[in-house]
Amino acid sequence: MPAKIASDWLNACSGCEIAIVDLGERLLTVLGLVDFVHLPALMDHKYYGQTGQGTHIEIPEADVGIISGGLRNAEHLEVAEEMRKKCKAVIALGTCATHGGIPALANSYENSAIFSRYYSTETTAPNDGTVPGDGVPELLDRCYALDEKIAVDIYLPGCPPHSDQIFEALTAFLEGRSPDLAQKSVCDTCPTIREGKGKLKQMRRFLEAPHYGAPDEPLDRMRCLLEQGFLCMGPVTKAGCGGNRVTPRCISARVPCRGCYGPVKADGNQRLDMLNALASNGIDLGSLPETTSMLRFSGAHHLLGPARQ
Repeated sequence: MPAKIASDWLNACSGCEIAIVDLGERLLTVLGLVDFVHLPALMDHKYYGQTGQGTHIEIPEADVGIISGGLRNAEHLEVAEEMRKKCKAVIALGTCATHGGIPALANSYENSAIFSRYYSTETTAPNDGTVPGDGVPELLDRCYALDEKIAVDIYLPGCPPHSDQIFEALTAFLEGRSPDLAQKSVCDTCPTIREGKGKLKQMRRFLEAPHYGAPDEPLDRMRCLLEQGFLCMGPVTKAGCGGNRVTPRCISARVPCRGCYGPVKADGNQRLDMLNALASNGIDLGSLPETTSMLRFSGAHHLLGPARQ
């Protein structure tokens, strides 16, 4: 009997679902072994019954639930809890689900400040404090990663995760084994040249071209972008974005890693770890224009919050 899979997207952009489609011919292999019982991105299955007759969210029972996106409003939380209740195992798909992702940057502000910015501007009359609420799910106090509210069995970070890793996770589950996923940092899989510590003292913004050499020059002949003074989150970011080809995607495009796979360890703090790494190498932290972007993909788990007055 095919394994039953339920999939849903919450506070996300659908990039993770596109990564599933990017499985290509391998998707046909997966479809021959599983039965999708709930997949809003591709099939018509209503939360409250096909005619809206239900009174609460209903998702069919499944062997595994795949959830992309974090939790930002009451509906997201209700769907996640129903998925956890109905699925034997839950896969957090994508960095929004595992660490909050880009949406968690909003955790730097109170909801009231966000509403004020959305509903009143310098060119309009001041808002009277009214926020649209008719038929709109209530916002949670902040953006949460999945495991802050429900139990998660498998983490597949990435913005989006590489299709190679998605295929490995699904086949591993079907074969009853643990998936073989990358555990190292982006730096550990980066082929660029490192000339040694202690030479760099100042960081610079990525507004000028790094030293690439010839356009077609192999990556293993290009000097490390971090050692050139460009902030690269490779040392504190989990590897895997290159899939089975290994070489990190951003580095392949000759731009610094931005940290989309989240911290190397699930409970890591990319900003703190990166600042420690820079300081321990004698780099002037004052040369950084800001540091919030070091958590642009991992601001959940209380790592980002409103500035204290």
